[in-house]
Amino acid sequence: MTTKASVDWRAWPTAIKVYFEFRVFLILLLGFSSGLPLLLVYGTLSAWLHDEGVSLTVIGWFSIASSAYALKFLWAPLVDRFPLPGLTRWIGQRRSWLLLSQGCVMLAILALGGSDPKDALAWTALWAVVLAFASATQDIVVDAYRIEILDEAQMGAGAANYVVGYRIATFVSGAGALVIADQAGWFWAYALMACFVVVGIAATLLGPEPRRPGAEAHAIKAKADGLQTIAARFAAGFRDAVLMPFIDFARRANWPMILLFIALYKYGDALLGVMANPFYLDIGFSKTEIGLVTKGFGLAMTLLGGIIGGAMVARLGTFPALLVGGILQAASNGVFALQAWIGPELPMLFVTIGIENLTGGIGTIAFVAYLSGLCNVAYTATQFALLSSLMAFTRTVLASGGGWFADHVDWVTYFLVTGLAAIPGLMLLLWLMKRGPRPTWSATPD
Repeated sequence: MTTKASVDWRAWPTAIKVYFEFRVFLILLLGFSSGLPLLLVYGTLSAWLHDEGVSLTVIGWFSIASSAYALKFLWAPLVDRFPLPGLTRWIGQRRSWLLLSQGCVMLAILALGGSDPKDALAWTALWAVVLAFASATQDIVVDAYRIEILDEAQMGAGAANYVVGYRIATFVSGAGALVIADQAGWFWAYALMACFVVVGIAATLLGPEPRRPGAEAHAIKAKADGLQTIAARFAAGFRDAVLMPFIDFARRANWPMILLFIALYKYGDALLGVMANPFYLDIGFSKTEIGLVTKGFGLAMTLLGGIIGGAMVARLGTFPALLVGGILQAASNGVFALQAWIGPELPMLFVTIGIENLTGGIGTIAFVAYLSGLCNVAYTATQFALLSSLMAFTRTVLASGGGWFADHVDWVTYFLVTGLAAIPGLMLLLWLMKRGPRPTWSATPD
């Protein structure tokens, strides 16, 4: 008899096959589309600013330019419910917003690449804000589309494919952009990144429009209630699109603690990420070395971490996977402190990047699975936007002071202290593991 803890090797071909099912594969492409802009307003941009002589303090505060990722829940109800004239009738609600946001992402990348941070830093900041807004809007739709288009059996593979696509995109916009900038300049690096947006556009045009039974039920109810006047229709639309997603989420047990946990789980990791590229450049690595090692080798280790994280979620459950990932992520800050002490030694950089990306991959898969399991399919876009906005708030606003701190301490101290920032999130996780609620689609009981 096969026990729960044993592995059924005969099931492996079927388990692997799900990753190549058409809808699951589309999530890989859309994950790439979501991941492409992030580093262009975050890590890659910080390297560009460092190249132009911008101080670490300003680079740190520059992360606030990407605050749209933390505020996207504010316009998520609009994206969730309101159609785009003409376009929605042609390809549907989700895909019309995807196409619009992807077009804006492409144009904003080109404009940002054409700016001059040395002599006109304000314009660089403005285009970074525009790109972050367009990218965050795309994320709202991709997250909802991913959850709505997949059935329960595909959710784990969908989350893994999303993260894999996302990480491949960060390799392209990280390593690729840095190497191109080293050879041809920053404008051409950003111009080529704009061309890669066509991957997401192709996925949008090829993919089906998801059915949304919960949303359809609300629309049918509104008609049945006889809402005839414009004012009444607007009030009903506002209630369904804006209020109900938040009311529904607030009905969960311990919801304030859930939100606080989401904000703090990756805090130590965010403080590391906001200063990573300036750190590499500051201790003496070239942009090409940074690109090939941190993004090339780092991508391979992230994918391995994602595979391990997906297996942990499937076999252990979401909460245990979150705990292991959180502890390992905190420990990776200590490896960066060791790198700072040793200096620009390439073999040590492989060790540092390998550990950081492996642990980050494990934690990210578990975190995406957790957030997805908290969403009600009737309000997918708004609720996932709220949850992921809190995660982005940590990366942008809470971590923005990291540059000031790095300007006032040495790098060893910086990474040791920021590793401790993971402790509050881990304490909240332990509290939630005892009191719940658990995500609805965990593969095994937590």
